[in-house]
Amino acid sequence: MAIKQITVFVENKQGALVSITDILAQSNVNIRALSIAETNDFGILRLIVNDEATAEKKLSENGYLIKITEVVGVKIGDAPGKLTAALGVLDKAGINMEYLYAFMARTEKHAYVVLRVEDNEIAEAALENAGFHLITDADVNKL
Repeated sequence: MAIKQITVFVENKQGALVSITDILAQSNVNIRALSIAETNDFGILRLIVNDEATAEKKLSENGYLIKITEVVGVKIGDAPGKLTAALGVLDKAGINMEYLYAFMARTEKHAYVVLRVEDNEIAEAALENAGFHLITDADVNKL
């Protein structure tokens, strides 16, 4: 049930990010969520998009080094303590989290959190058993 995340390695220079977003826009790929971490020389851009296959193809054709990673997407209430509850479930299950980022839907009172963990299946089962709703690629495509 994991969702696909695209990781793009980007030079840390003016215009590098706009080149990527332009390729995606020209390919009719809509960015649903993103996170970028940077160093002096390069950045790591993580994307959740509505059409991962097209994004992967177009970015690769344009010479970008990319990696597809399956991550866990979880829907949480948009209120204080809701993220803590979800993270507590993973902690109680002994699941290490490598990173996370969140995004909001336009019409719902929920946040969507993207989690990179050691074992997606165990994390998904723990979250579902605790009453959390997991999101799928199909859910992302509807946003």
